Amino acid sequence: MSTTFAERHWYRLTTVSALLFPFSLLFRLLVWARRMLFKHRVIASTAMPVPVIVVGNIIVGGTGKTPLVLWMVRALQELGYRPGVIASGYGGSDRDSAEVGSTDDPRIRGDEAVLLAQRSGAPVWSGQSRVRSAEGLLRVHPECNVLICDDGLQHYRLRRDIEISVEDERGVGNGRLLPAGPLREPENRVVDARVVNSGNVVAPGKFRMSLAPAGFYRLGESAGPFEVAHFQGKRVHAIAGIGVPERFFQTLRSLGIEATTHVFPDHHDFKESDLDFQYCDVVMMTEKDAVKCLRFLDSVYKNNRADGAGDDPDSIPKLYVLRVEADLDGGFLQFLEKRLNGLKTS
Repeated sequence: MSTTFAERHWYRLTTVSALLFPFSLLFRLLVWARRMLFKHRVIASTAMPVPVIVVGNIIVGGTGKTPLVLWMVRALQELGYRPGVIASGYGGSDRDSAEVGSTDDPRIRGDEAVLLAQRSGAPVWSGQSRVRSAEGLLRVHPECNVLICDDGLQHYRLRRDIEISVEDERGVGNGRLLPAGPLREPENRVVDARVVNSGNVVAPGKFRMSLAPAGFYRLGESAGPFEVAHFQGKRVHAIAGIGVPERFFQTLRSLGIEATTHVFPDHHDFKESDLDFQYCDVVMMTEKDAVKCLRFLDSVYKNNRADGAGDDPDSIPKLYVLRVEADLDGGFLQFLEKRLNGLKTS
């Protein structure tokens, strides 16, 4: 389903969504039956010797799970825990469970998995099987005493102790399950906590999260952050291959940066030619896109010199990454700590 289809039919009731509604009912039945098979142990699930926290969403598309996972890792570390992270490795070609390094190729291990390895400061394993990834991580890193699973709400083979659902400003769309709507599971699906990534007022019983800009960094360099004034008077192009590109572009506008925007599919495998823009001084990107552009960074600068830019570094378009940090209600950390303490005494 294309983004255009989603915008037209998943977030409002249309003739098309009405025609697809019978298939949505069938999908609901399959979802329910699968849950019952796991609940009654007809299909086996595997428990880990440490608490497992699953962060996911019931709606299709990115909602801000990875920034939340990074926040949770830091918060738990400050509480004295030693977390490990399990990622799906989505978008990577290697589906076997393995540890992810900060310099691994995202085309092999997945863009989000590599970003987590770069930013979390915790062991990260990815693979198609969450169970094998969790077992492998604990075998290699026995010091880890809690696991956080990034995007695994519907993967019941890994038994979980805490389930967290992340929502955003889209809510539940038209409220219908696939393919008539964007829901993977019914909106009344029971979870332990709901986190809403939105600037709007959050309903009672939900925790509010916002993604705050944390500075611009040159791709492949640690220097920075650069202030917005650094880009004044520059011809800026912004690229986004994420679930909700407009969220990134709106963040730039809120910072006072007007850019020519370029939308790519979620998890897009960027090529050097994707960043070849006329009349361009600066290319800005998200962190998830940056891990995929790093491999041809040197080639971009080299080819610009060959095209007549010369050796003057100021004459070559610069690639910048906007870092974002999750900010959560104080009550969420209290909830998390209370639940983990409860698991220790149970």
